[in-house]
Amino acid sequence: MEMKIYNKQITLQSKKSREVFNITTQVKAALEKSRFRDGVILVSSLHSNSAVIVNDEDPGFLEDLDGWLQQLAPLRDDYKYQGRFESNAAFHLQSLLLHHQVIVAFTEGRLELGPWQFVLFVELDGLRPRRILLKVIGE
Repeated sequence: MEMKIYNKQITLQSKKSREVFNITTQVKAALEKSRFRDGVILVSSLHSNSAVIVNDEDPGFLEDLDGWLQQLAPLRDDYKYQGRFESNAAFHLQSLLLHHQVIVAFTEGRLELGPWQFVLFVELDGLRPRRILLKVIGE
C-alpha cells in the first residue's frame, strides 16, 4: 500500500515575546482536509526558538511552564551563543526543553487527544511571523 501524505503550513504572528497559541483547531482542519481516517499528524515548528507541545492550556499551568523554563534556562549575558542578529541563547535552550515537534495519532478521522490535551504552539522569543508544518500521514 502506498503511503499518503497531506502537507499544510500555518503562519502565526505573536503580539508578545512569550505567547502560547492553541492550534488544535488548525490541526483538526488539516486532518479533515486530508480526508484520511487513520494515521498520524506531525506538527513541527520551523523555528529554533519556539516549540510545539501537547498539554493543558490552563492559565495556571502556562504560568508554571513559563517559570519552569526561566528557571532552567534563564536569560543571562554569559551564554557563548550570540546568534546571527541577537543573543537569544536562553530561548534556544528553552526550545530544547519543550521540543520543536509532536506527533498526534488519529483514528476514524478523530485526533487521539485526552479531554484536557491540546496542541499548543509556544512562542518563546516572539513578535515575528512563525511557520508551522502540519504533515498528515495516513489512509
